[in-house]
Amino acid sequence: MKIGVVAETVEGERRVALTPEGVKSLKAKSFEIIVQSGAGEKAGFLDPQYTDAGAQVVPTAKAVYEAADLVAMLNGPSDSQGDAQALKQGSSLLAFLYPGSNPKTVATLASKNVSAFAMELVPRITRAQSMDALSSMGTIAGYKAALLAADKLPKFFPMFMTAAGTISAARVLILGAGVAGLQAISTCRRLGAVVEAFDVRPAVKEQVESLGAKFVELKLEDDTEDSGGYAKELSKDSHAKELELIGSRMAKCDVVITTALIPGKPAPVLITKEMVKLMHPGAVIVDLAASNGGNCEGTVAGKNVVVDHVTICGPTNLLSEVAFDASKMYSKNVCEFLGVLAPEGAMKLDLEDQILRDTLVTHEGKITHEPTRLKMEKEVAAK
Repeated sequence: MKIGVVAETVEGERRVALTPEGVKSLKAKSFEIIVQSGAGEKAGFLDPQYTDAGAQVVPTAKAVYEAADLVAMLNGPSDSQGDAQALKQGSSLLAFLYPGSNPKTVATLASKNVSAFAMELVPRITRAQSMDALSSMGTIAGYKAALLAADKLPKFFPMFMTAAGTISAARVLILGAGVAGLQAISTCRRLGAVVEAFDVRPAVKEQVESLGAKFVELKLEDDTEDSGGYAKELSKDSHAKELELIGSRMAKCDVVITTALIPGKPAPVLITKEMVKLMHPGAVIVDLAASNGGNCEGTVAGKNVVVDHVTICGPTNLLSEVAFDASKMYSKNVCEFLGVLAPEGAMKLDLEDQILRDTLVTHEGKITHEPTRLKMEKEVAAK
């Protein structure tokens, strides 16, 4: 089976889907690897490294698409840039696809008979932990969010006792204690800040406290966690209680880092414009949900803005700032996934396997991811 790797086309993207180390791993399992020249250069992986690892380096993305049985990417292809159309008829694709938000691309993939697998849909089961790319990238996002906050805050994070007096530690609130939130907690604690964290899922309390942070708890009657371990959308009354609790902490915070996402839906608003006004001048909000609409009403995706003397950061490309290690982690996830999809280098699509069944978006000309298919059918009916 031939695995193709192309240079990412999203502006500012520096990561690559497969590293030379990943190439060696796949070659040992009888895969052939074709890499577009320069695909890994921005992440620190040069063409000679890929050649030495056993990959064939070709000059263009077109050459990769024409030769590969499966193309591995980070950001899925798009209709607007033409790379969805460039995929070979009947080939396979492995990438972050977010099918519910990209119906045109999904339709194109189905029309080209592409078997498309979405890395963000890898189920949260023990057997799939090594291929959980969302967790890999969440680790990096949480780490970088803490560093961004420390850089923008006009105060020290740790407490200092100096001849000029004692400087108190920064106070940080983390909203959402998933992988990104937990890594943000850990990094802020290592930097010396006083940290507290809020999550609607009471099950994460122990994890938060094990990292040395205080857990801000809200008792709700709602079922707050889905079968995959993700937070569920709250009822209107419960969300109001949630906002009230968060608002009560804002005046004490130097930094708020938000990480809350609901799979398949826009990010929930956790910080209103009125709540921003409660923070003292110079305070910082880092919104990791900026690409999905933002957890803060004042967030502008891709920009840092100042609202009521508070800096609100809406980063959308933090992962590329750690492109070397982000690529290594994603490459490992890809290799592990391919080990299930194509044992010994030959495609074996076993739809009895939960990992393959849950991640498959299109196959044999059909949209196989039911939530996406139903959403698209509903939109067509509405028109």
